[in-house]
Formats: sequence, C-alpha cells, structure tokens
Amino acid sequence: MSRTVDFAVESTASVEQIHRAFCERDYWLARLKAFGGFGRLDSLEVGADGCATVVVTQDLRHDALPGLVARFFPHEWKVVQNETWGPVEDGRLRGIVSITTYGAPGTGVGKVVMEPVPVGSRLTCAATVEFKVPLVGAMIEAVMGKLLAQQISVIQQFTTKWIAEFAL
Repeated sequence: MSRTVDFAVESTASVEQIHRAFCERDYWLARLKAFGGFGRLDSLEVGADGCATVVVTQDLRHDALPGLVARFFPHEWKVVQNETWGPVEDGRLRGIVSITTYGAPGTGVGKVVMEPVPVGSRLTCAATVEFKVPLVGAMIEAVMGKLLAQQISVIQQFTTKWIAEFAL
C-alpha cells in the first residue's frame, strides 16, 4: 500500500531564481552540508535547454531516524534521490523527485510544480511514499509523508536564504 501526500510551500524567491540555484553545483554542496553532511552529490547535469538532473546519495544514520522508522530498518540504509527540473516554461518550473532506498523496502516519488505568486513563488507537490513492511507499513508511510512535507518546507527556506546570499 502507498500513501499520497499533497502540500504547498511558498518562497520569496522567484521561480527563475530557484531554477538557477538548482543548476548550481555550489547550491547542492551547501544544501548537503547544511542538512547534516552525510549525503553526497553524485552528479549534476544541466542541459542546453536548462533541464537539470541531480543525483544525491544519503547514507542515513540509524540514530538520526524517528523511533518508529529506526525500529524497522537496518543500521545501513542508503537513499538515492534523483531530481529532474525542466526549464522554466510559461513562468512555471516542473520537476520530478524520486527516492529509492537500499537496505529498506521503501520508495517515493513527487511531482512538483513551482509557479509565481505576487511575492515570489509557490511549490506544489503531490508525493507518494511506499514502505512494504507488513502490519506497520501504513504507519511508517504516514510518518514519512509528514516528515517529507516538513523537510521540503525547510529545504525551501534554505534555498531562499542561499539565493539571497548569492544574489541569484
């Protein structure tokens, strides 16, 4: 069974500024460092059309996971996150974020649209998380869905601050 989570987050940064940040290696390195430094940027490719493809691998520390999640997953849990951000078209930025886990039976995928609002941009996401664990999978999906929405909000705040610092 899977769980779908819909949420929206606003930023004072414009769609174009956020897209430019997503195309910068320094942004990704700073983001990884700001969020614990246990992830690594495996690749960042930016096409001539402005499409950015990012692969990040995170080796999750068992002691940093929420209690319910930590109880059911091994000490060695690797998460590979693939993000693809298209070029800005009609003022909107569309992206797909997928997560594959190794060492745990979980996956996730989110379809994202960023669009302009009067004072910046709004990110809208429809994400699906799935953890194939008998009896408790639905509880873990609920926890992970809630954490995902919170994490994206914090990442968006980081992105806005990073853009302001580097005047993108």
